[in-house]
Amino acid sequence: MSPRTRQPLGQHFLADRHYISAIVDVIAPRAGEHMIEIGPGRGAITLPLLEAGVNLTVIELDPELASAMAARPEARQGQLRVEHMNALKLDVAAFNFGAPVRVVGNLPYGISTPLLFHLASQSDRIESMVFMLQREVVDRMCAAPDSHDYGRLSVALQVDFEMVNHFDVPPGAFAPPPRVYSAVVSMRPRPQPVPVSDRAVFDEMIRRAFGQRRKTLRNALGTFCDSDTLNAAGIDPQRRAETVSVAEYVRVANLLANR
Repeated sequence: MSPRTRQPLGQHFLADRHYISAIVDVIAPRAGEHMIEIGPGRGAITLPLLEAGVNLTVIELDPELASAMAARPEARQGQLRVEHMNALKLDVAAFNFGAPVRVVGNLPYGISTPLLFHLASQSDRIESMVFMLQREVVDRMCAAPDSHDYGRLSVALQVDFEMVNHFDVPPGAFAPPPRVYSAVVSMRPRPQPVPVSDRAVFDEMIRRAFGQRRKTLRNALGTFCDSDTLNAAGIDPQRRAETVSVAEYVRVANLLANR
């Protein structure tokens, strides 16, 4: 008997073989490598990864699903490690893999954005990530300046990662079907990251800029960043947050950090 669905946890289990195969193709598992999977559920992606020879650590909050995973023969043989925990507390370094690890998963809709920020803060320990999330979130992650979806999440992730929006996954691919479309995105740390002098300053600046995105930068940033600093970075203070590129935000933040 399969573990039941717990709607308070926002569980929608991927069941369509076509999309399972397509996601595994994006992941492109390599035999013998270590990988972390967040939210394995009933094992739609887990089992193909194990069959490909991956040494897999799964992060599962639901106790029934975690127990079901721990009962699998791969767990007894040491190929599968089950961690019953909240993914928001995941510390990649604690697993001592010895090298940057790949992270995959079907991220819970309710915590996807804070979880992305949490994982991004550990980018030095991560080789790449492949996630299925709500399509709206993926659109925001990959958005370009001057688009409706471009915002704080876009800038905060794109400063560290190159991202590809691969394909949509319809509600009918899940059991039970969610009310929204999902999408599959891959994230890889930039080989030459844009240098940020002070990440706290950068994060606060984009938080303020997009917190009042209808205002001009001069008004949205207020005393945190004056017009002289914006002008010194080559940015018109009358521009709005969604028109400013990641590189431009970095220029402003670095001026603020070094003044």
